[in-house]
Amino acid sequence: MTTSNPIITPFTHESTAMDVVQGVDLGGRRVIVTGGSSGIGVETARALASAGAEVTLAVRNTDAGQKAADDITGTTGNDRILVAPLDLADQDSVADFVANWDGPLHVLVNNAGIMAAPLTRTPQGWEMQFATNHLGHFALATGLRPSLAAGDGARIVSVSSAAHLRSPVVFEDIQYDSREYEPWQAYGQSKTANVLFAVEATRRWADDGITANALMPGAIQTNLQRYVSEEELNRLRAGNAAAWKTVEQGASTSVLVAASPLLDGVGGRYFEDNQEAGLVQPGERKGVAPYALDPEAAEQLWQVSTTLLKS
Repeated sequence: MTTSNPIITPFTHESTAMDVVQGVDLGGRRVIVTGGSSGIGVETARALASAGAEVTLAVRNTDAGQKAADDITGTTGNDRILVAPLDLADQDSVADFVANWDGPLHVLVNNAGIMAAPLTRTPQGWEMQFATNHLGHFALATGLRPSLAAGDGARIVSVSSAAHLRSPVVFEDIQYDSREYEPWQAYGQSKTANVLFAVEATRRWADDGITANALMPGAIQTNLQRYVSEEELNRLRAGNAAAWKTVEQGASTSVLVAASPLLDGVGGRYFEDNQEAGLVQPGERKGVAPYALDPEAAEQLWQVSTTLLKS
């Protein structure tokens, strides 16, 4: 559950990724950002590159990834921006990425995702949002564990969402085999899984010096909304117009979790607006749900995920 000593930072809802990384030296550090060719992924990568990190953009579209890499080099002067193919919904693609990675890894930013998609299944029969947002990243992180362990204090950034408040992980029917499919609920379940992963990864991998934290980036208009109608987007904007962020602001909490010295040795927590979030209060859309930090659910999800990947 939430800790008695929450992390407090000088950054706010308005802070940008560049604000957060100012004064941080990531020289000699190696970073992977999934979905790094657009949205908050490219701004996360840009900020980490500006601090001197070698950054690999793990993307489905490598042409788009190379354009993003060239743009990042142009704006930061850092030419150690690499591009590698990765389709999180394809376990063979994840396995190939892991096999091709060599050497230590210091920061893994699990950023890519799909949101509110119509019901689609992978060849294994897995619901696509859970398969992409959780299982793909789970396989990636567990496959890269030796490299993270070699990173000496490596961090995993698990990009979740306030949508996790829509649903816990429903272990009785994760894949919507028997219950009616609802796109936002399925997205919420996958985002809860992102928080639970951070909780359990931190517990299991503490001896390797690996920590994982989850975060809510904020409301930002990006390609993530490609399945959301304009009518629905307008309704969401009208509901809380002040909460919407620029892409640079949206990437800031990811960068905080990835690079801030304030989080050295800290794991298993959930951040929002560049602060550790408290438990959600009735009627609120901020904070973290108790079920997302539940250590028993976190362990169960890890076991279920391991079993699914073996099947």
